[in-house]
Amino acid sequence: MMKILVIGPSETRARGGMSAVIREIRESELLKTEFEIDTFASYIDGCLIVRLLYTVWGCLRFVFCSHRYDLFHLHTAERGSTFRKYFYLRWAKRTGKKVIVHIHGAEYLTFYDGLGRRGRQVADAFFKQADLVLALSESWKRELEARFGVDTCRTLYNGVDTEKFREAVTEVAVCRHSFLMLGRLGVRKGVYDLIDAVELASREDPALTVCIAGDGEVEKVRELVATKGLERHISVSGWIDETQKLEYLKKAATLVLPSYYEGLPISVLEGMAAGKAVISTKVGALPEVVGDGNGILVAPGDVEGLAAAMLKCSGDVSLLQRMSGNNLRRAKEVFDVRRMHEKLGMYYKEAVNKERM
Repeated sequence: MMKILVIGPSETRARGGMSAVIREIRESELLKTEFEIDTFASYIDGCLIVRLLYTVWGCLRFVFCSHRYDLFHLHTAERGSTFRKYFYLRWAKRTGKKVIVHIHGAEYLTFYDGLGRRGRQVADAFFKQADLVLALSESWKRELEARFGVDTCRTLYNGVDTEKFREAVTEVAVCRHSFLMLGRLGVRKGVYDLIDAVELASREDPALTVCIAGDGEVEKVRELVATKGLERHISVSGWIDETQKLEYLKKAATLVLPSYYEGLPISVLEGMAAGKAVISTKVGALPEVVGDGNGILVAPGDVEGLAAAMLKCSGDVSLLQRMSGNNLRRAKEVFDVRRMHEKLGMYYKEAVNKERM
């Protein structure tokens, strides 16, 4: 049986979409039938010194265990993640092993464009030495292939366990004024635009409420909500676990994520799987996922457009019901984690078979 090591952020000591994707791969009953999969934490959250020490420790551990595996699946984002993973890729290739690079970073090409000559050389080699590169959308696949001059990119949409989120499906008419944002609080996710949009929209819809859940700039967001006097309309819960997430989804009709940069956000797929309408922005893979039938996309930073989209959802029950049904179907047919893992299994085989050519 093929032995695979999946390398990326710690499942338990790092927060974010990559950790969730890695956990789902490790737990996949479908993948277990054909592959022996272990996970390897190359990064943990913490202060700079903690992250640096853990990075060094991870590299040392990898050197001593890498001989056991046939294939390495590297989960990568921009900035330090690329340079950390480049060490793993070089060591694996030096020992004749196969490597898949899985790009998650929402700002990856912006990061690349800002690199100096040496940094670009490392990033170029990272792509060109990989046996396969996995992109989160078709448009991103085309852009990566054009930018790095490779033909090894493949599309792999993120997936979610749609059965788990079925319990969060509710009648949208009951909670049509309620919105939920899931994500790291900060400028990139558009949380401050959302607060401004709620300030506008709540003048026309006094019943409108938004729950903002996630880590990041939690206290700064709470202070801004209080300064604007929006406590009746906005609650800021901070980080929530998986059980709490289902409870929050039950109470909302629409998932909102007004990001400036995204890959394919897990929170949007979770909202779809829970039968929520989606309001987001025209970035990353989102135009391939959200359309007229299941949500509304606005330009990043368009506060008035965001407010108008929220009012459209809260004011039209039939629209919400249509979006809810469409998202339940689309999540099951396209973004179910089992479909993701079926495709990933195909890519594992493709990468390993290359060494036999």
